[in-house]
Amino acid sequence: MKMNIKGLVFNTFKESARNKMFYLLVFFGIAFALSSKLISFLTLGDAMKVLKDTGLAAINFFCVLIAIFTGINLVYKEIEKKTIFNILSKPVTRDQFIIGKFLGLALTMLAALLAMSVIFFLLILLLGGGFDFKILLYFFMLYLELLVIVAISLLFSSFSTPILSFIFTVSLYLIGHVMWTFNEFKSLLHSGLWLKFTQAIYYILPNLDKFNIKNEVVLNLPLHPWTIIFTILYALVYILAVLALTILIFRKREFQ
Repeated sequence: MKMNIKGLVFNTFKESARNKMFYLLVFFGIAFALSSKLISFLTLGDAMKVLKDTGLAAINFFCVLIAIFTGINLVYKEIEKKTIFNILSKPVTRDQFIIGKFLGLALTMLAALLAMSVIFFLLILLLGGGFDFKILLYFFMLYLELLVIVAISLLFSSFSTPILSFIFTVSLYLIGHVMWTFNEFKSLLHSGLWLKFTQAIYYILPNLDKFNIKNEVVLNLPLHPWTIIFTILYALVYILAVLALTILIFRKREFQ
């Protein structure tokens, strides 16, 4: 079983790494991170803060694009090209297929994020900045967010077309970063039924804002250790729940 998943993981990683879109987005992510130095020259205020703010935002943006564009095609492409029959004809179960695809894309995202983060750290060091542990923590939290996005895109890819998967995933990503509005909305509700419905939606939808610690990094604000721990646990539980749902859907899917 482990060897089957291991083969799927590395095949998915190699397939994703060969994708021209992957290299293009990594290149632009690095380019925009480096261009943050130029932006810091043109902006009033602390140049290093501006550098961190724009650089981290650029890396975040392009990593999210990589996660979405690779994830939405992951399962659909196998079904469309009929290669799914060859894979499942081997000693590989549908559950292993989904797990292997997820881990392979997780490895792909790790490689992309490492490439961008190493360049960014070198840029800061070359410009006189020191090693900031909070930036390393930011990249770790970003990676957790990317894994959640990968799981969501894989879910939609298991039963929908790439276009619809893209729309659904991007919509959940945008909603996930404004989840604080649900708390504001709940304060306006008076009906117990609507309040419970809103609370259910709040827990079902991904709260991606939990992973955003850019302000704490740029402004050097304190980070509570328990907040980080609870965010890690939240990511693990949410990813496992989405993968479980993906496996249930994929088990019942008929291929033609």
